[in-house]
Amino acid sequence: MDWLLYFLASIAGSLMTFLFIILMARPFIKRFTAAFMKILMKDRYTENIWEMVSAFIRLSPRITIENSLRAANGGIIERPFGSPKKFLHFDGLMFSPAQLAVLPTDGETDIKTETVIGPRAKRPLVLDIPVILGGMAYGVGVSDKVKIAQAWGTGIVGSATNIGEGTLLPEEREKAKYIFVQYHSAKWAKEREIFEQADAIEIHIGQGASAAVPAKIPPETLSGKARDILGLKPGETAELPRKIKEIKRPKDLKKIVQELKEITDGVPVGIKICAGNQLEKDMEIGIEAGVDFISIDGGQAGTKGSPPIIQDDFGLPTIYALSRAVRYLEEGDAKNKISLLVGGGFYTPGDCLKAIALGADAVYLGTAALWAMTHTQVAKTVPFEPPTTLVFYPGRFKDQFNTEEAAYSLANFLSAFTEEMKIATIALGKKSIRDVDRSDLVALDELTSKVTNIPTAY
Repeated sequence: MDWLLYFLASIAGSLMTFLFIILMARPFIKRFTAAFMKILMKDRYTENIWEMVSAFIRLSPRITIENSLRAANGGIIERPFGSPKKFLHFDGLMFSPAQLAVLPTDGETDIKTETVIGPRAKRPLVLDIPVILGGMAYGVGVSDKVKIAQAWGTGIVGSATNIGEGTLLPEEREKAKYIFVQYHSAKWAKEREIFEQADAIEIHIGQGASAAVPAKIPPETLSGKARDILGLKPGETAELPRKIKEIKRPKDLKKIVQELKEITDGVPVGIKICAGNQLEKDMEIGIEAGVDFISIDGGQAGTKGSPPIIQDDFGLPTIYALSRAVRYLEEGDAKNKISLLVGGGFYTPGDCLKAIALGADAVYLGTAALWAMTHTQVAKTVPFEPPTTLVFYPGRFKDQFNTEEAAYSLANFLSAFTEEMKIATIALGKKSIRDVDRSDLVALDELTSKVTNIPTAY
């Protein structure tokens, strides 16, 4: 018991010391506050620190910082994770619960979560869950540890990972259950053996947060192992032209699609596009080329880094893009023939299920999944460094990233998303997530109703 008395005495002593410091400091705090308030209330506006508050109401701290970065280097700045702007999203839609007119599903029912990508492909891809990872590139974006964790985590739950505009790592293929390989504009990762290992191939035409603008990665941020794997020479700048050199005319896409289907013996081949006002025409070109799926990136999509003007002022918000894409496929009698994948600003199970109800076959996550992977590991960098230094390839703390911990965090995250979507399906009186459709939704405002063609609640 002596140790307990000693411990309690120590706590009491610490509290008394703290209270004494507060009492002694109180007069100084009071005098300082009085002096500061006097200055604040008497100085002219042009000499008053409150002028900054007034300015920040008109000009946000984010814009002020970004303009300061422009002033510092005189060049294009690159912001990670996508646009902070608030677009119309899925908040204006609500599910209509089953009660008496429609009875809820028995709680013991095994809710089906499977989704098929490329139903008319020779070898369709059947995923265990309808939530997958969007493309994140090794070296160009994230570290090898992150890529392996993504493959491992998605493999545990039967989801799919995506190599992005990097290359396929052997450990990544080993850990992944299903993997999307991208056919992109860069010179690397074009070997036949890479495509032969794919469960699906996504031809990267554009993406939401960077449209189809070119990108360059300087050699100082892409050195070491990634430089060698990507086949770059020492001091060489990695270039992503954003235009696939084989596509000189729209009809050239068909040749690429056919070649990839032959190489892979018929896995689903699709295109990834950012959503613009030419969305239907872009989709038409893809359909004529014989694609099995179309991945659409909305305006809220993320990226490792791209100019704010591209993130904030280009493309269509995700809910606009999805609604238009579904309408186009339905009008062309292609909805059940070509799978539709959508991404851009998905952070909750509710938004994912609403997208599926509107007509998406699968939803891909990026930023939300990356944050889930880092989970408590962010404590290794904050408050003095951002979490990106833990996951990005040139990050200072990338060696401290725990791959296994991240993999299981990602698996838990995806499982939790799926379980919440399943319980919502029960509440709607359905037995499969695929059965959730527009009839289960109601719009809260006229704009959301007009965009989605969902009736309002009034």
